Parts: sequence; C-alpha cells; structure tokens
Amino acid sequence: MQDVAGPARRARPSFRDTLGLLFKARFPVLYIESFEETRVLREISAIASDAEHVRTPRPVWTWSATQGLVDPEGKIPSGTNDAAKALERVLKHEEPGVFVFRDLHAHLGDGTGRPADVAVTRRIRDIAEAFQTGTAARVLVLVSPVLRIPPELEKDITIVDFPLPDETEIRQLLDAMIDTNASGGRIRVEVDEAGRERLAQAAMGLTLHEAANAFARAMVNNGVLANEDVQVVLEEKRQTIRKSGLLEFVPADVDLADVGGLQNLKRWLGKRDNSWMAAAADYGLPAPKGVLMTGVPGCGKSLTAKAVASAWSLPLLRLDIGKVFAGLVGSSEQNMRNAIRSAEATVPCVLWIDEIEKGFSGAAGNAGDSGTSSRVFGSFLSWMQEKSAPVFVIATANNVDVLPPEFLRKGRFDEIFFVDLPTAAERCDVWRLHLHKRLGNGNVATGLTIDDALTSRLADVTEGYSGAEIEHAVIAGLFDAFSERRPLTEEDLFRAVENMVPLSITQAEQIRAIRAWAAVRAVAATAGEDRTGYGVETPPGPDGPDEAGTTSTGTVVELPLSRGGRLVDF
Repeated sequence: MQDVAGPARRARPSFRDTLGLLFKARFPVLYIESFEETRVLREISAIASDAEHVRTPRPVWTWSATQGLVDPEGKIPSGTNDAAKALERVLKHEEPGVFVFRDLHAHLGDGTGRPADVAVTRRIRDIAEAFQTGTAARVLVLVSPVLRIPPELEKDITIVDFPLPDETEIRQLLDAMIDTNASGGRIRVEVDEAGRERLAQAAMGLTLHEAANAFARAMVNNGVLANEDVQVVLEEKRQTIRKSGLLEFVPADVDLADVGGLQNLKRWLGKRDNSWMAAAADYGLPAPKGVLMTGVPGCGKSLTAKAVASAWSLPLLRLDIGKVFAGLVGSSEQNMRNAIRSAEATVPCVLWIDEIEKGFSGAAGNAGDSGTSSRVFGSFLSWMQEKSAPVFVIATANNVDVLPPEFLRKGRFDEIFFVDLPTAAERCDVWRLHLHKRLGNGNVATGLTIDDALTSRLADVTEGYSGAEIEHAVIAGLFDAFSERRPLTEEDLFRAVENMVPLSITQAEQIRAIRAWAAVRAVAATAGEDRTGYGVETPPGPDGPDEAGTTSTGTVVELPLSRGGRLVDF
C-alpha cells in the first residue's frame, strides 16, 4: 500500500495531475477516500477524457450496490448488484476503461476483527495483476468515505488523497450564490471584498455541499448577508470538527481586552492579525506558526488562547493529547495524523494544546510504551516544522523542563513567551476586569464603586497573587455577601485575600526554577512599562513578613525572586 499524497501543501501537484500520472503509469487499483462522490466522479471523468492527462481516453464505468455496474452509455448489465459478480465482469473486460466502485469498503472488513469478503478481495487481487500486465489501459478506482484496506490488499492498492475544495472553488460557489440572489432573490447583500474572502476562508474544510448549506444559512438567518456572518459559517464547521472525535471546537467567548495585562504578548499577537489573508502574502509573509506560552499556573495562558481566536474571528480547536493515545495498539500515530488532517481542513484556525508537557511526558524516551510517545511527538514536530497551512498553534506548559530541547528551537514556534505573576499595574487590570464581570448588568450584589483607588488598594494587598487567585477572591467575597443577602463590600474582598495562601508562597521553589529557565530562553509577556512596583521586599518587623511570607496585616509580599523572561518589547 502506498500513500502518494499526504497533508495538502501548496507546492504539491493538483489532484488531476497526480491521478493523470497514475493513469499513465498503469497503476491498476487506486483508493480515493472522500465523502464527495459527485465531485470525485466529475474529476475522474475529466481526467479520463483529457489527452493532456492520459494518452488514451478511457470510458468510465461506475458501480454501487443499489445501481449495479453502469456502463458509459448508462446501461446496466443484469446481475451486477453483487460486488463479486461485478468485479468478475470488470476482470473480463478487455477494452480500455476506468471502473469506479463506490462504497466497496463494506466488503473489506470493519477494522475491528470482522474479516473481509474472500471472494471480493480475491477478485481485486486478480484485477490488479490482470490490469498491470494486460495491454489495455484499465484501472479500478475505489471511492469510499472511509479508508479500509485488508492486509492481503495492502501491496495492490495505491491511496490517492482527494483534497477538500480550496479557497478558489469555495469563493466561486459563494460568488455564484450571491449572483443568483442578485438576479431575483430577496436577500440583501452587504458584504465587501474582504468579507467575501473571510467567508470563503471560514468555509474551508467543508465539502462543497456543506459550504453551500453554510452560505445559505447565513443568507436566510436574518435576510442579510454581511461580513459578520462568518460566525454562522464557523458554526457549521463546528459540526465537522465534532465528528472527528480527536479535536474539540471550543467556543471563544472572550476577547484580548478580557485578559488583564500581558501587553507585550498582546502587541505581538496584534501584529499578526489577518496574516493569513492575501494582503500578507503580497508582503511575502508566511502564515505564522504559533507560540508556546509557559509560566506560573493561573496567570492567563489558557484564557489568552481563547481570546486570540475570538479577536481574530477564527475557529478555536483544542487537541486533547490523551485522546491521541487512546484506542487500539498502534493507532496513536494514525490518530495524530487524523488530528493534523482535521486541523488543516479547517484552516485558517487556532489549534490549542493545553499543558502540552503532560501529554508528551514520555517523548524523551522514558516511557515504557515501546516508543509510541516518541513517534507521535516526532510526527507532531515534523508537521510544526514543515506546515504551510494557516494553523496557528498555541501550546501552553507549566513545566517546560520536561519537554525535549528540539521542541523549543526556532522553526517550531515563532516565539516562546513567559507569563509571570502579574505586576502591580497588571493586578489593577485583573481586579477591574473581574469586578466589572461579576458586578455588572444590574447584579444585586453591586455595592462598590469600582474606580482606580479601589483597584490600587486591592492590587497592593495581592502582590504575589495570580490572576486565577484574584478571580477566586472576588468569588469568595461574593459568597460572603450572598450568605447574608447583602451587597458586596470592600471588606469582603480584603477578607478573602487574607484567607488565601497563593502559589507564590506554596510553590516558591518551583516558581524560582521556571523563572531561572525563562530568564534567557523566553520573552516576557509583560510589557516593560508594567514591570515596575513588583518584587519589593518588606523588612521584617511589625508590618514585615513572618515565616509564612505574610505581613501582620495579611498582605502577601513577593519573595526575593527576579522576574522571568527577557525584556523584549514589541
């Protein structure tokens, strides 16, 4: 079994060129995995009759279990609904021809132990030998939505990937639907050229039928086709991702403005917005590969992944490494390839891998899994290095030391950012965001005036706290207010802070270690202008820190740790 076309790349030959070469070379049995039977048949018919692709034009026969074997003139010989009998008739055909069998995978086993039909597999082997050694130009093409090849046919079948519609085909479909509506439809079209490009890109990864349904839904949703309808198309794409089982379509309901601080990271990301559009290609720019974010837990790494997808209006896909390694022995490598194929079929998109160091903890060769982790990790690294499809990978890691060094070198990711505990300015932003989030929209607990003075006082008493801990303090204060059915007060928040021991105390050694690693290996996500007012040690005494690291007033102070990450402002 040979795979002549892997994941789509821009420099690779088209499907017609590939199939034409296989026809010329007299490959006897081909297997095309696709749900788009009509589109596949149209391409095969065009190639079989095109003198530029084949020296001898070949009539096209088709077979299905419901129709039987249909000749080029539409005639159906009797008794050919049975697959084995239809293959026997094909074997006896001595003239040039292309024989397209649809859904023959039902006779080739089920991949879980049910054996293939012996008569069918034997006739396919006979056809492979006869077509390869015969004088007439003949080829058997199996078209199926799933790839199912029994071991006895692996050496006789050549796999040919049939790509999903590209942006040009989808754009032609969209323009045709808009033009049809303009000639008598009742849909108002308010989409500009950039909007059409975004709609076409949003539909990439869908079949033409699915894309037509998505555009039709966007048109009838409110009687207007507008630039904002890209979200309707993405909703249709969600269905495709859910069916894959390996990727999860995550709703991106936050924006970069909802992430407190991290201005350096935000500016870097802002410069790469729309970098997958045609305008960026005019500058000679490739699609960005992605970022690796490491740092202190609870400081906004996962939230940033969601915010990027929302800000860029791209689908957010989450890859669960655990699902890749689940299943039958030997299926992990195939699962990773399928996940990559699904992501590339959804471009442009953001692919989020949370806590990647846990998923690939055995990649360094320490796991007793016969090298499965290393092979899966290697295939992922190769894809990261070679990919040209606009899949922006966001990987997060809390303990980056366990990752192999080759994962961190340039070419895998565009940049490595270190997300540290928030500075004073960032803590003000985080407090403001969470207070407005919990107390806005007429909340009955509203009893505070959220101003700079309040957030400054709260920031002062939460030095060393992570963003997640600040959010928890707001929630804890609200629980106190709720228990007494009264509005939230400033005292509730201060009391919640006093009752909490943050990670900067309980995991001081670990934080010191990851900061030392990031000092020369990663770029600080915090902007230079925000790196002040942090790390000032309070002398011991009545108001200084005790052995637990807190002052007599309950204020947690930063331990004598230098901040991590190189200061590079974008």
